[in-house]
Amino acid sequence: MQFKDLKAQYLALKPQIDYAIQSVLDTSEFILGDPVKELENILADYVGRKYCVTCANGTDSLQLALMAMGVGKGDAVFTSDFTYFASAGAPSLLGATVIFVDIDERTFNISFKSLEDAIIRVISEGKLVPKVIIPVDLFGLPADYPQLISIAKKYNLKILEDGAQGFGGRIMDKKACSFGDISITSFFPAKPLGCYGDGGAIFTDDDNIAEHLYSLRAQGRSKNNKYEHCEIGINSRLDTLQAAILLEKFKAFVDYELQAVNEIADWYTRRLENVVTTPYIPFGYYSSWAQYTIMFKDTETRNRIQSELKKHGIPSMIYYPLALHQQKVYKGICKNDTDYQHTLQAVKTVLSLPIHPYLKEDEVDKITKIIIKNI
Repeated sequence: MQFKDLKAQYLALKPQIDYAIQSVLDTSEFILGDPVKELENILADYVGRKYCVTCANGTDSLQLALMAMGVGKGDAVFTSDFTYFASAGAPSLLGATVIFVDIDERTFNISFKSLEDAIIRVISEGKLVPKVIIPVDLFGLPADYPQLISIAKKYNLKILEDGAQGFGGRIMDKKACSFGDISITSFFPAKPLGCYGDGGAIFTDDDNIAEHLYSLRAQGRSKNNKYEHCEIGINSRLDTLQAAILLEKFKAFVDYELQAVNEIADWYTRRLENVVTTPYIPFGYYSSWAQYTIMFKDTETRNRIQSELKKHGIPSMIYYPLALHQQKVYKGICKNDTDYQHTLQAVKTVLSLPIHPYLKEDEVDKITKIIIKNI
């Protein structure tokens, strides 16, 4: 059994993907070929944004977005303490100071109450300029943007939506990657919409920001002369091959994959909801299920269940074994563990189970029976 069965997906889409790859080979337009612009137009339309600017990977999409926002030394950037390192690493690379915020114990997403407390603390200390909030659409579930947008307006901050795991999710009819002043996603293979390597995208409705991003991803070059550079940028382009693959995978994602993972999540929840803490989806929210993550009563139980699953050839993952404030590079800037109680509880007790559009119900039965038997 695979945690994310990319081979099953490829076999289901093999004729289309093989043709897409061969078409790029035939044209030999490997850098910024026609499929790149086609993909950008399709994704912008799907999300409901004016622009989609693709780039080399999800981390670059965060860095480029922050560069376009003018983030740098002396700025405070607020993000979740319970997420992948890139959400914090990108602002740190630009010299900003990352302020970690505890999570909501039910959704695992950034806590708006803890966020406001952190903003007030930074303002009162007077050493940093509060600049940007980076909420993370963790495990496929959009963050609480109605609350977050209200806080951002109250304190004059911008929102950079980290939708690396959230693409395809939504709140009511508004899709993930449409909530931030700028929003990003990742096409890492295990993401809800993944390519066959690395890739990322940035979404905005602002003409000037979009133009700035096109420049920044190409070494800061001017619009009309590729050998004239107006600022320092980076080299971060989505390969044409990856764009061609994503165009085909996007069709399947919209046609049936997103619906399939939601059905599979329901299978899990129906079997496990009275046994462990299952994922909480607020009313009006829709998850793209980057992960299906359950919570046990303690670390010992979590580790025992993971070991039992492994004995039966079933992979599982701990996202994340360390809070970001516990990472060696950030230990000097965090306040203390009491500020991150919900994050630390999650770190000790969560376990993510296999989920992908090609998982069968009898496989879910097998997984859940092992959990129930050994709880």
